[in-house]
Amino acid sequence: QVQLVESGGGLVQAGGSLRLSCAASGRTFSSYFMGWFRQAPGKEREFVARISWSIGSTYYADSVKGRFTVSRDNAKNTVYLQMNSLKPEDTAVYYCAMGAVGSTTPSTYRWWGQGTQVTVSS
Repeated sequence: QVQLVESGGGLVQAGGSLRLSCAASGRTFSSYFMGWFRQAPGKEREFVARISWSIGSTYYADSVKGRFTVSRDNAKNTVYLQMNSLKPEDTAVYYCAMGAVGSTTPSTYRWWGQGTQVTVSS
């Protein structure tokens, strides 16, 4: 089956940057999409960004547009989320997920990573 492993979370001051990685294994991915989601305490899981494995098309939530960049390295089966100009409201557990549709709805993604904590201090 598919395994997704995130890394790169941590504690950063407001205005700082972090890069998250999501390494995928277990099957071929060319027809799938990779999504990044986040969930803050007491809140629902929300869409952050997504990228297609095949042509690299991207889509972002308005709240991160211009600050976050999603990319992929097909040779390494790894997707990245570069997060710049971080704000305290970006604090959450960040998850990568893989699905066939590439929507903003979490339930359309079949496989999920374990999550990585991002904390932005003010």
